[in-house]
Amino acid sequence: MNVMEESLQMHKQWQGKIEVCTRTKIENARDLTLAYTPGVAQPCLEIQKDPDLSYELTRRSNLVAVITDGSAVLGLGDIGGLAGMPVMEGKCALFKAFADVDAFPLCIDSNDVDTIVDTIALISGSFGGINLEDIAAPRCFEIEAKLKERVDIPVFHDDQHGTAIVVGAAMLNACKLTGRKIGELKVVMSGAGAAGCAIAKFLLSLGVKDIIMLNSKGIICEGDDIRNPAQAEMAKITNRKHLRGGLADAMKGADVFVGVSKPDLVTADMVKSMNEKPFIFAMSNPVPEIMPDVAKSAGAYIVGTGRSDFPNQINNVVAFPGIFKGALAVRASDINEDMKLAAAHAIAACVSDEQLDVDFILPNAFDRNVSIKVAEAVAEAARKSGVARI
Repeated sequence: MNVMEESLQMHKQWQGKIEVCTRTKIENARDLTLAYTPGVAQPCLEIQKDPDLSYELTRRSNLVAVITDGSAVLGLGDIGGLAGMPVMEGKCALFKAFADVDAFPLCIDSNDVDTIVDTIALISGSFGGINLEDIAAPRCFEIEAKLKERVDIPVFHDDQHGTAIVVGAAMLNACKLTGRKIGELKVVMSGAGAAGCAIAKFLLSLGVKDIIMLNSKGIICEGDDIRNPAQAEMAKITNRKHLRGGLADAMKGADVFVGVSKPDLVTADMVKSMNEKPFIFAMSNPVPEIMPDVAKSAGAYIVGTGRSDFPNQINNVVAFPGIFKGALAVRASDINEDMKLAAAHAIAACVSDEQLDVDFILPNAFDRNVSIKVAEAVAEAARKSGVARI
């Protein structure tokens, strides 16, 4: 069997990757009286008087909703919410396995922004955080922005921000290894969807000053007729030299390529046209924009992909479990830019000076210390930035 066939067989065997387990024994009448009626009336009345007690008297303090409309599931596209359930269950399993955070999958049968926002807002009181997942751009931007205005718990679109944070951590360590300054890098960004826009914004906040973004039509440039609002916004803060053309034009003299676009877009000649010892982060899955061996033979110094079978996997699992763990620990009302920056620096710091190498710029996904360090950094940033409530 190949991995797809084996996974299907295992899903039939598992019949779901998560289950609900009780935290209390109910073995006799007294247990029933305390956990349910009549005893349960008292915590209900206490929460009615003080809603914040829901964090102490229920599991809300460690519970995240993983929510999708199924419009951009992995590399499968718009397959619908129900078909996206295996991915959402998988994400919940990762939350538990990597950070001991409980998570519950919710698949919404609608692509309407207001319907999705209303649905999530109305159930938000049951959770300590909202992880948006696999929602297509540009809808995802609007949903996240509207939810942040309506709910008082963290809302985090992992496809955007989780990816951006891990790319940022990779960039920090690549610079550390090569002695480069992040503010002096010329970065080419292929892909201007949810992940691409978020990565570009985050790299700017990390200190990158020169970014050229490309969509399917070529280089994004302010002054062009750009119908996509998110891309029009990015045109105002990237490509300040107003370069026009295609990917080959953008790659000339660049230091970094970041791809969240399509397979086999980057050629060996494009890599050869870059500055000496460039970084290539080709994250199209399952086939990257350029295969690592091709990139290396063309002169790439550091290569990262989204795949686990190559070095330097750029994997969100080193980010989102710890980020939510830290946000939940302090009952944060938001996951803000300071917390994201803290997460990127914490992830980068999990690779010691002795470990740091061209083939090891990010920590191993199974290093349990990562989520702890990320959680600590995120919680501290939440306190300093004023969004922590305890």
